[in-house]
Amino acid sequence: MNKIFAIASVGIKELYRRKDFYVLFVLSAVITIMAGTASFFHDDRMGRYLAEICLLLVWISMLVIAIAMASRQIPAEREQRTIFPLLAKPVSRGQVIVGKFLGCWLAAGIALAVFYLFLGVETGAREHQWPGVIYYQAFLMQWVMLAVVIAMTVLGSVVFAAPSSTFTIIFVVVGGILTVGMYLNRVALQNPEPWQSVIYTLYFIIPHLEFFDLHELVVHQQPAVSWLAMGAAILYAAAYTAVFLFGAWTLFRRKAL
Repeated sequence: MNKIFAIASVGIKELYRRKDFYVLFVLSAVITIMAGTASFFHDDRMGRYLAEICLLLVWISMLVIAIAMASRQIPAEREQRTIFPLLAKPVSRGQVIVGKFLGCWLAAGIALAVFYLFLGVETGAREHQWPGVIYYQAFLMQWVMLAVVIAMTVLGSVVFAAPSSTFTIIFVVVGGILTVGMYLNRVALQNPEPWQSVIYTLYFIIPHLEFFDLHELVVHQQPAVSWLAMGAAILYAAAYTAVFLFGAWTLFRRKAL
């Protein structure tokens, strides 16, 4: 575990060395401040609309940060030839995969906490009350969702040669899952066999990342979600994360460096 945490620390340091997080945070902060001026319109719905935009921007920003960071890990080690002294320590290839994943996930959690902390402070100052439990559940669920995305990206970084191709493909796949994935069962009903079975199979195979999206509950100030349902969602995400990391380890173990 010491070796894994040592590798993970590199990913955490990379977060504050690169400008991706700072640019996206400033952009989110500007739009969030705009939400704070909604009271000038004397319309409560305006504040909710802008709050939803802010939370959606946090989702998009974190996907960009997480995928971009994870897609660089393995290719950067190969290009800079630091993978050879790393594996000579000795560190197994499985420890490299887990360490890279853990570093990106913890770094994404830090960035996500900064986003939510800023949004929470701004919301508390504007509405004179701190966000409810659903707000913290939304943070937890989004961080758990990022574990699946990062594990998928690590797998993609082993399969594809360039970080740019990994980022593009994974971002398109994740975007497709979040926007179209939940409707594949309905699409299947409108297609004849064998396409109906193919689409249904795809519907049940893909990780349904929309399960972890609680931003609408936060916007409309709904009651907290059942912790039993939260636990089931976490186990669901853990299973997919393990599958993607196992696939990345299997391919990386056989890959010539």
